Order: sequence, then C-alpha cells, then structure tokens
Amino acid sequence: MKKFAFIFPGQGSQFIGMGKELADAFPEAKAVFDEVDAALGQGLSGLMWSGDEEELKLTANTQPALMAVSVAAMRALQSRGVGPEAAAFVAGHSLGEYSALAASGAISVADAARVLRIRGNAMQAAVPAGEGAMAALLGADPDQAVALCELGAAEGGVCEIANDNAPGQIVISGSKAAVELAAFRVSEVGVKKAMMLPVSAPFHCSMMQPAADAMMEALAGIEVKAPATALVANVTAAPTTDPSAIRQQLIEQVTGQVRWRESVEYMVSQGVELFVEAGAGKVLSVMNRRTAKEVEGLTLGTPEDVESVAERLG
Repeated sequence: MKKFAFIFPGQGSQFIGMGKELADAFPEAKAVFDEVDAALGQGLSGLMWSGDEEELKLTANTQPALMAVSVAAMRALQSRGVGPEAAAFVAGHSLGEYSALAASGAISVADAARVLRIRGNAMQAAVPAGEGAMAALLGADPDQAVALCELGAAEGGVCEIANDNAPGQIVISGSKAAVELAAFRVSEVGVKKAMMLPVSAPFHCSMMQPAADAMMEALAGIEVKAPATALVANVTAAPTTDPSAIRQQLIEQVTGQVRWRESVEYMVSQGVELFVEAGAGKVLSVMNRRTAKEVEGLTLGTPEDVESVAERLG
C-alpha cells in the first residue's frame, strides 16, 4: 500500500449542507456534530446544514464548523477500520491544523471547538475593520514575494507573507495601505498579477498579535496529548508529536506564515505518495497538484468517499 497522509482544509472550504450526509450515514459522524453543538452551546450543525451562508461565513462559526466536518469524516472512516495512526503524517492548513490534532487524538473535539470559537473571535477583533488586507500573488516565487513585501512596507506599514500555498500561489497580508501598494508594484519584481482577497482581517501576519495572545491564554487551559501520528506543523513544515511544541506552534501560527508548500514537499520527501483530504471540498488536493504532480489525492467528505477510501486503505 502507498504511504499516505491525512490533510485537513482551512477557511474558504465551507458551504451550506457540508457534513449532513456524513451525519445521516454514520452515527460516529453525528456524534461529532452533537459534541461540537454541546461544547459551544449553539446549534452550529443546524446552521451548517440549513442556515444562512453569510452567518456560516463569520470566522467564529466557520472555524469550528470546518473542524467538525473534518473530524466527522475521520470518525466515519475509523468506523470502517482505518484510523489516523495508519497514516505517515497529519497536517492541516491554518485552522485545519486543529482538525488534524482533534482527528489524531491530540486534543478533544469539544476543546477544539471552544478554542476555535475563541480563535475566530480573536482574529476578527485583532484589527479594526478596513485597516487590514490580503492579496494573492499569481506566479510569484518566495524571493519575489519577499521583495514585494519590502516594497509594500516601504511607507511604514505591515506587509508579510501569510501563506506559501504552492508554486506560484503566495498570499501576502498586512495593513491595507501596504498590501495595496505591494499589489500596485507587482511588475517591479516580475510578478504577473496580485488579486486583493475578500477577507475580513489580515490573517497570518504580525498585526494578529492580539489574537496570538488570546490563543496563548486559551491553549493554556486545555489538555494537549501526543497525536496518534506526527503532525507536520504550519510554522515549521516539520513533524512533531511533542505536546508542548504543538501548543507553542499553535500560538505562533496565528501571526506566522502557513508553510504549506514546504509541508507538502517534506511529506513527499519522506515517501508519501497519497494525500487524503478529510473534510469539506478539495481545495488542498487541487493546490497540492502544483507542488507534487506525481502524488495522488483523494477526498474524504461524503459517505461514498468514506467507503472508497476505506477500501483503498483498508
């Protein structure tokens, strides 16, 4: 059997109805949604399955909701005999890192839901509306992105790499004026195009420090155990099973760069030939094709996916 890793998507993958089929088909999946609803004291599953899309898009709802779908998919797969310990690694994109940790037993589902609610609110509150921005650089390499961030920050604003997602797909984040200036000056460093992103805050940059402080406090109050398999962390693109390192990296992740391209390259260098994306959508699977064309990708988001992945990996 091919060496494989479970990967977990981040914000942007959400849609109304996500996870409903899993909950209907697998009692183990339904139990995850019930646990999240109880932990938050909110009918989040109802919002996810038949609610208002704009309300679901609120960061404080999106983050625990996406985690719930990812963990529900994994619990369904476990009921078919394939658990996280069968994988070489787990990894998640931004909030997906919490999904990876909950799915692999490092943190409880209830704690993950509560902490992600705090994370979503803290990230939203860290920067007043309209003062931050993010932009996607199309066709940029890391050196060009660094040079462009320096141009953008020349007027004294914050402009930093937020996500290195795949070759030619880098996102920058910071103060609105600095990011807009960088986007305007792309041609000076040889980048084809910059697209301003419709986001509510400048995620994964130093302006998020108030949110990192809130996460330090929130994470201090929960138990973190060694995951069933090594987590490849966003901020290091390297594996760890150490609970204290995981806790620290989750704090650093709020202001730090999501080193997704490097994380994928690391896992491939360790012999991973198959990525299984657990949760809503297939954003990571599409991105990963740019980084490692030779690596196969499967999605795990519907009952049909669960059966086919279980057959493949079982």
